[in-house]
Amino acid sequence: MRPLVVGGEALLIELDSTAEVAALHAELLRRRAAGELGAVRDVVPAARTVLLDGVPEPGALAERIARWEVAPLAETEGPLVTVPVRYDGPDLAEVAGLWGVAEREVAGIVGGTVFRVAFCGFAPGFGYLTGLPERFHLPRRATPRTAVPAGSLALAGEYAGVYPRSSPGGWQLIGTTDAVLWDPAREPAALFAPGVRVRFEEVAG
Repeated sequence: MRPLVVGGEALLIELDSTAEVAALHAELLRRRAAGELGAVRDVVPAARTVLLDGVPEPGALAERIARWEVAPLAETEGPLVTVPVRYDGPDLAEVAGLWGVAEREVAGIVGGTVFRVAFCGFAPGFGYLTGLPERFHLPRRATPRTAVPAGSLALAGEYAGVYPRSSPGGWQLIGTTDAVLWDPAREPAALFAPGVRVRFEEVAG
């Protein structure tokens, strides 16, 4: 864990894995709720970093955080969101081939995994979900699509994700959902937020 002062009121903490990011993010939120972080406004996780903004004395906080011992997140920690999915994606057969399984088994592998939102980005409502065992990590498509339909469940590298709106993308598309990932009229607007656990439940097409 490497805290770095990156501005007058900003602190960037570098970590070695998404699991460490998730654990530190949860710890920071707990300590902020307990009033231990002063006026810190934002706690923003990414793939290997957590950014704190609105830090009155970032140097002093960096020294404190460097001494923390942060326990790994328990698998059951965090709210659980269940997302209905039809496994009808155009890359389903290719993914099954890369995994060395039958197409019908992909739903069981994905549905049997409890994912966790590691961080959000790319588009409003898009969460990068971790949890797939390493043997199921996948390459991006050699040629990205110019338009991926909204609601597409996709895999790439160590991540799973659901496209909240139509956009270009190079991930492997395995299914679709009618769940609304981003709704500005809803509170909260995003269905996925860092720390949320996600389970994909197969439904009939």
